[in-house]
Amino acid sequence: MALIVFSVLGALGWAIQQRLPDAPSARPSARESPPVPVEVAEIEQGPIEARRVFTGTLEAHAELEVAPKVSGRVEALSADLADAVARNEVVAMLDDAEYVQEVARAAADLAVAQASAVEAESLLEIAERELARIEKLQRRGVSSESQRDTAKAEQLAKQALVAVSRARVASAEADLEAARIRLGYTQVSAGWRGGGERRVVAERYVDEGEMVDANTPLLRIVELDPITAVFSVTERDYAQLASGQRASVSTDAYPAQRFAARIERIAPVFREATRQARVELRVDNPELRLKPGMFARATVVLDREAEATIVPEQSLTKRDGGTGVFLVDPDGRTAIWRPVRPGIRDGQRVQVLGEGIAGKVVVLGQQLLEDGSAIRIVSDTTASAR
Repeated sequence: MALIVFSVLGALGWAIQQRLPDAPSARPSARESPPVPVEVAEIEQGPIEARRVFTGTLEAHAELEVAPKVSGRVEALSADLADAVARNEVVAMLDDAEYVQEVARAAADLAVAQASAVEAESLLEIAERELARIEKLQRRGVSSESQRDTAKAEQLAKQALVAVSRARVASAEADLEAARIRLGYTQVSAGWRGGGERRVVAERYVDEGEMVDANTPLLRIVELDPITAVFSVTERDYAQLASGQRASVSTDAYPAQRFAARIERIAPVFREATRQARVELRVDNPELRLKPGMFARATVVLDREAEATIVPEQSLTKRDGGTGVFLVDPDGRTAIWRPVRPGIRDGQRVQVLGEGIAGKVVVLGQQLLEDGSAIRIVSDTTASAR
C-alpha cells in the first residue's frame, strides 16, 4: 500500500515540475567560468622622470702645479698637504742671495751707462758749438770750407755716440728689470685665473732645503668647489644628453646623500678604443666633502613629463602583438582591456598613453584575462601601501 502511495506522489511531483518554469541552478554550469582572482593598483596622475645612472669618478674642477721660474734652494714652504691657499698667495721661497747680487750688478751697469750717456751728450754739445762758431767765421770769410766739414763730421760722430749711449742705458735698464723679476721669482706664488678665490693643496713634491731647477713642481693645488664628475657614454645614450641637463651624484662615502649636479661639457668625439664619449658634470661641493678620485654614480634626468598617466610596469600586458592594460570596471567585477603606448619609465613606474586610462589596473593575474572577464579582487596594492 505504501509503495503505491509513493509512486502516485512521485508521478504527481514530476507532472507539477514539468508545468513550472525552469528554476535557476544552484551551481554554475560547465559553460560558465569562475571569476579570476587578481591583484590591482591605483592609476597615478602626476609628474614622472626618465632617469639613467652612469658610473664614473670625481675630478678636480681645476688644478695647477706650482713651480718656480728660476732654480735655487727651497728656503721655506708656507703651504702643506690639505692646506687652503688663496689666489696669488706666496707658498714657497727660494734662496735669493745670488739674485740680489744680480740686481746690484745690473744697477751698477745702469749707472755706468747713464754716466756715459751724460758724457756723450756733453761732447755733442761742444761739437755743436764748435760747428756753429766755424759757420759764423765762414760767413765772415775767415774760416775755410774744410774746417766746416771737419766740425760737421765731429758733430755727427758725437750724435751717434749719444744714440749709442742712450741705447746702452735702455739695455742696462732692461737688464736691471730682468734681474729684479728673477729676484721676484724666488717668491713662488699660487696664481690662477677664474674660479674661486681659494683652493686646496693636493700634493707636496719637495721639502725645505732641496735644490730645484726652474719649472720643477713644488705643489699641486686643486679647486674642490665645484667638483667635476666624469663618466663615459655609448652612442645609445649620447643622443639623449645635452649641456645643462639636471643630475645628481652619489658616492660610497656618503651613500645616503645626493649632490646636485648638471651636465657642463660633452665631448664632441668618441674614443676609438672604447667607442665612448666623455661627459663632465659640475657638482656643487660647498662643504668640500667630495674629493677627486672618489667613485661616483651620476643619475641624469633624460626626460620629464609634468602631468602623466602612470601605471605599475607589471600591469603592462601583450595581446595580439600590442601592449595594453586591464582596467577594473567601476563595479569591481569585470576587467576591461585598453590598448596603451608606453612612455617614460621610472623604475617600476611607466607612463602610458591611451584613451580612458583611469581608476584601477590589474597588476597580477592578467595573463588569464580577456576583455570583459569576470574578476575577483584579492589584493589592492594601493590600499596596502597606504
